Amino acid sequence: MSSSTSVGSAERPLRVAVVGSGPAGVYAADILTKSEAVKSGELTVSIDLFDRYPAPYGLIRYGVAPDHPRIKGIVNALHKVLDRGDIRFFGNVDYGTDLTIEDLRTHYDAVIFATGAIKDADLNIPGIELDGSYGGADFVSWYDGHPDVPREWPLDAKEIAVIGNGNVALDVARVLSKHADDLLSTEIPDNVYAGLKSSPVTDVHVFGRRGPAQVKFTPLELRELSHSKDVDIILYPEDFEFDEESDRQIQTNNQTKTMVGTLTNWIAEQPEDLSELKASRRLHLHFLHSPVEIYDDPETPGKVAGIKFERTELDGTGNARGTGEFVDYPVQAVYRAIGYFGSALPEIEFDHKKGVIPNDGGRVLDASGSHVPGVYATGWIKRGPVGLIGHTKGDALETVTYLLEDRENLPVASVPAEDAVVDLLDARGVKFTSWEGWLALDAHELALGAAATEAGGSHGVEVKRERIKVVPREDMVDISRDGVAAQV
Repeated sequence: MSSSTSVGSAERPLRVAVVGSGPAGVYAADILTKSEAVKSGELTVSIDLFDRYPAPYGLIRYGVAPDHPRIKGIVNALHKVLDRGDIRFFGNVDYGTDLTIEDLRTHYDAVIFATGAIKDADLNIPGIELDGSYGGADFVSWYDGHPDVPREWPLDAKEIAVIGNGNVALDVARVLSKHADDLLSTEIPDNVYAGLKSSPVTDVHVFGRRGPAQVKFTPLELRELSHSKDVDIILYPEDFEFDEESDRQIQTNNQTKTMVGTLTNWIAEQPEDLSELKASRRLHLHFLHSPVEIYDDPETPGKVAGIKFERTELDGTGNARGTGEFVDYPVQAVYRAIGYFGSALPEIEFDHKKGVIPNDGGRVLDASGSHVPGVYATGWIKRGPVGLIGHTKGDALETVTYLLEDRENLPVASVPAEDAVVDLLDARGVKFTSWEGWLALDAHELALGAAATEAGGSHGVEVKRERIKVVPREDMVDISRDGVAAQV
């Protein structure tokens, strides 16, 4: 793009497509609209946000436990950005199926991929394929009402193992151990409530490979565990080992200090005789356990019957090594929650080992390592599934900064008119949803919650229900599109 072109002017704004409407995508779009070049009037932009789901917000809607206290604040922040009206939302549009990279490059001067990571990272141990062995991310998708997963989930285990020491592991463990009635005040769909209500679970065990000072969950997630009613938290003194690196982290990192303090207080307050604990369910936190094998029973071949761990010890650097001591736990289900992993995108180079799009600061690279002009990445698909919201904002800023640096040399879209992509989707029969459609669906879900509350609660439990999430994709699309049609 030469400086003599009118791209970026009032007559021809810089056209940018963002694929993915989770925090990464919304932040990138927001940062671009608030950039100095745009605020000064030097540049005008026109941004379209695409998502494969009919509703916005990505993993905030479909990847965070419904009882998480931070959800509402994050959703409200994203809502404010999209509700301004200067960023268009196209939901129910699947990149690679409904739109190709060629389509995007025809209609946009730049494309930012913010598709995140939704699959479970692999855990390669014997028995991982047994019936009763599940991915934590898949379970999260189920209880969050993801439109593309089955409506039912097998909840027939009394004793369950959760492998992982991050926030997702604690979310999974908390939802598995929590009584279903205590989740009715959240937005869980009715099928999720019914499934959890019928669960016979009595014990959920969470296992981490290292010690208490090396956990990856946050103080907020840890505190949430203690809020579950009729659930006792159990810890084990032999798991509380601290090496030189642990001591250094406790002294220099406030979060580690808080976490270790909370855990040590809990174990100090715990009765020596565990039979004194009277809750109907127990949540066990184990450290210094490395999974070795998931096994079945000759009487029930192919079905999870237990899991074997090697006890570990810290090596002075905060890392763990095996001790040669092995221990078995009888469980009927195992959930691996050791992290998310990105998915490859059609016609975009992908690093299958790291689960990311190869990039240099957000500039997408091809197989030869050269920057693909006009194509960028941000969020987990850029850096991997690590970091919290603050990291996502900084990540988006880096990507947008490079895009703006490149703007004089971006490949110019040949069909940049804003209505052209609408015509293309209509011609292909894509039932896309809009921001106005999301507002209609949002109102519908809130109305479902209000109706349940007004009727005296839900499922025989008197509780205020703020909303009830609509699950089937076709219903989400119909409600969204009908709501917009009714306004016309």
